[in-house]
Amino acid sequence: MIRYSLRCAEGHEFESWFKDSAAFDRQAEQGAIACPICGSARVAKAIMAPHVARDVARAAPAADEGAALRAMVGLLREAIAAVTEDVGAAFPEEARRMQDGEAEQRAIRGRASLEEAKALIDEGIDILPFPGAPMEGH
Repeated sequence: MIRYSLRCAEGHEFESWFKDSAAFDRQAEQGAIACPICGSARVAKAIMAPHVARDVARAAPAADEGAALRAMVGLLREAIAAVTEDVGAAFPEEARRMQDGEAEQRAIRGRASLEEAKALIDEGIDILPFPGAPMEGH
């Protein structure tokens, strides 16, 4: 079983349980998932933080706290990837198109330079900068 945070086309957020991610996809395509607030069947996954066991950091030796933190960040990355569409380098352009109503509102991720990210924020576009994965050996 998997629990997803969901958002309808009207912006209402709620949670629901599914057998697996494929079950969610099938039900969403069939319009079988409805917002409990407004009844809209236009429902998508919302970004949600993964549930990380509280003992993860305690289970790691004190000398390797960095490894425990990297593991937790890895789990967060996986959770974000599971509920977002990767638009790559087109991220700034696609975020603007969504803001302007020229593209469907959905959770996206991608790459933007520091200057592009600052410009999006200055334009009132809500983004969540997240650093890239660390390189091996660093």
